[in-house]
Amino acid sequence: MTPRSLALLLWFAAALTATAATPRPPNIVYVLADDLGWTDLGCQGSAYYRTPNLDRLAAEGLRLQRYYNSQNCAPTRAVLMSGLYAPRTGMYTVNTLERGAAADRRMHVPPNETRLPLDLFILPQALRAAGYATGMFGKWHLGTTRPHHPADRGFDEAIVSDGRHFNFTTVPPVEAPPGQYLADFLTDRAVDFIGRHQGRPFFLYLPHFAVHTPIEAKPELVAEWRGRPPAGRHWHSTYAAMIQSVDESVGRLVARLAELGLERDTVVIFSSDNGGLGGYDRTEPPSEKRGFTDNSPLRGGKGTLYEGGLRVPFIVRWPGVVPAGTVSDQPAAHIDIYPTLLELAGGRPRPGQLLDGVSLVPLLRDPAARLGRAAIHWHFPGYLQSYVHPRGWRTGPVGAIHAGNHKLLEFFETSGVELYDLARDPGETRDLATAEPARAAELRAQLAAWRQATGAAMPRMKTPAELAASDPSPPTGGRRAAPPLDQE
Repeated sequence: MTPRSLALLLWFAAALTATAATPRPPNIVYVLADDLGWTDLGCQGSAYYRTPNLDRLAAEGLRLQRYYNSQNCAPTRAVLMSGLYAPRTGMYTVNTLERGAAADRRMHVPPNETRLPLDLFILPQALRAAGYATGMFGKWHLGTTRPHHPADRGFDEAIVSDGRHFNFTTVPPVEAPPGQYLADFLTDRAVDFIGRHQGRPFFLYLPHFAVHTPIEAKPELVAEWRGRPPAGRHWHSTYAAMIQSVDESVGRLVARLAELGLERDTVVIFSSDNGGLGGYDRTEPPSEKRGFTDNSPLRGGKGTLYEGGLRVPFIVRWPGVVPAGTVSDQPAAHIDIYPTLLELAGGRPRPGQLLDGVSLVPLLRDPAARLGRAAIHWHFPGYLQSYVHPRGWRTGPVGAIHAGNHKLLEFFETSGVELYDLARDPGETRDLATAEPARAAELRAQLAAWRQATGAAMPRMKTPAELAASDPSPPTGGRRAAPPLDQE
């Protein structure tokens, strides 16, 4: 063998060794339900809803029992994509913070951004830079027109659709069979994406519109559920059929991964964008108008900063890495997703890039791990109108901090606070603010410091003259009607 041949042979062997020492990063599949509550799965305690595929995913992976998103969908999606708290993007809610009747709002609210700012280097861009094929099919809610469409924000393929479960439209336009259910349409695209990109690492983001209102499901599933007796505080047959479609979607994705031999190479994550649409009989009494589900034992639902509005299911499966059938009570949140997926992909933030969360990878490998974070924060400087009463709010301007086992809510209209020990009282039934004034003051100071550090926009109290000029009476013709249960 000549010296040149020997050198080439040694180079080839070294290249093979380097390749073997640098395994391909995992594929990532992130499925996000819309308005699915913390207890709306069998593995989360429901005796009514049937979710065999998600229950199996949980049995083969990890459930985070104290995982938090924002109180409604647009701010959650902005955090997931940016890795930044809402004050840094200006996205606090859907459309506007000026909800309900102006006369009932005691504070002037700041403007709300409805499109994710273009100067941010968002998650799909970071994963594509790390070598991933990226695809997104479903509800985006961060700006649909160019240049805010997901196809302009780092996704190689992107189809946006929400608002209807039947007779839906998409951006860009894609034909669908007449009468097809949107969840099935989106899953078809997701399954196809997996098959076409199996040869390289891929990031698949499947944000379903289900189980958001309008409450509509496939007729054959509704027929199966009709007449089934309620169990616990869950009762709505059509809503249950919607959950079944989401569950079947996850089952189809997992089956495709198994068919292609990709199960051990793929991290599958399932969650919801905010709490379920219900539980308002506990936060806005007296009322019998509960919504479509119930988040008990948690308090409240979508649109509130109580646990029922913020705490959501979170399941992650990665065979051989994430211990099967495990549960963690370590607090985690939407701000953690960007750094987590970036670490899984072997990527790095850009120089000087700010990310507000921490990576959950240590927790995925060891559910007993602790993340060492100081606190999780929320800021909502506006109003969300009540679904229950003709006047009033699911929430007014409020902030919250979760530190250790304690959570403090600060209400900006009244300057009042509420304090709860979530380890002993996850239902937030016992306000400890009066009994533990030192702890309440400490958490309130921490929350104020965080607002200052993030540049949080604050509402401003109306002057006495402005309040006096407001007409608190219902419009001519009598009592205002409560809005339908079909708004964010």
